[in-house]
Amino acid sequence: MISPLLSLALKAALEAKLHGLSRSDVAARSALISKTYREGGGSGTIRTEADALAYALARMPATYAAVAACLNALIDVRPDFAPQSLLDIGAGPGTATFAAAEAFPSLQDLALLDRNRPLRALATELAAENPRLSRLSYSSGEARSALAQADGADLVVASYVIGEFAEPERDDLVALAWSKARDALLIVEPGTPAGYARIIAARAQLITNGAHVLAPCPHDAPCPLTAPDWCHFAQRLARSRAHKEIKGTELPFEDEKFSYVIVARAPAPNRPARVLAAPAVSKVEVAAKLCTAGGVTLAKVPRRDRGGYAAARRWRWGDGVVEES
Repeated sequence: MISPLLSLALKAALEAKLHGLSRSDVAARSALISKTYREGGGSGTIRTEADALAYALARMPATYAAVAACLNALIDVRPDFAPQSLLDIGAGPGTATFAAAEAFPSLQDLALLDRNRPLRALATELAAENPRLSRLSYSSGEARSALAQADGADLVVASYVIGEFAEPERDDLVALAWSKARDALLIVEPGTPAGYARIIAARAQLITNGAHVLAPCPHDAPCPLTAPDWCHFAQRLARSRAHKEIKGTELPFEDEKFSYVIVARAPAPNRPARVLAAPAVSKVEVAAKLCTAGGVTLAKVPRRDRGGYAAARRWRWGDGVVEES
């Protein structure tokens, strides 16, 4: 399992690029870029080195935390997973690649795809600080066309990218991503109802095409949740001083909410139930909403069950847990 925080080396390399720059200018660029993304836009507003840095300082820590949580879920289900190659679609500043490199020491070949020149340049500069990323290859091009020409990889990641496409193009991108995955595919989207809708549509498409869900679901059946509920998770991360300045806040942490699906060519032998919300802990019991192989259930672990109660007190939103028989 890996930490949700950027490595010290990556954090230092990123913040070093702030030296000599106006913090207020970087913050203003970050706010404009964030507004564009919230309104459904893409990376088109990131046109300069300063724009790329502003985006990375504002979003890289939270995106890294979300991807790290997903990769930890993959490791939990497949502890023997040791990919040799990675394909990062719409890689931006390389956030998912940096997380995967931390999670899987086995990775040798790292291929990234993105059409945004300033983000590609930033990712390449940050990777140069890490000897493990010396074999990183970053290709330019629109996601679908670049992906069609890319080699396959053991692990394919599409992090916060499918939402930039309309439905027909999105379906094509998901199909292409799956065709390039020799073993596993991870798709991550914002933890909003719209992000969840994109994930659940991709999940259904992938299952139809022979994929097996590894996480977060403990089954391949249709999602049992009904509106207004939706499947999403949250990863808390501490904010650095620079992060707070760019975000314009004094709050020392943020909670990144995300939805995701991990599928593979072969089914996992054991898939844990998933904690769908923060458990309610009292002196009497721990009550937790779980997604299980049989559907959604409210598990209650009484205090008189000392071992079970102690274990359930450690459950966190998003954890995979083994149900008591």
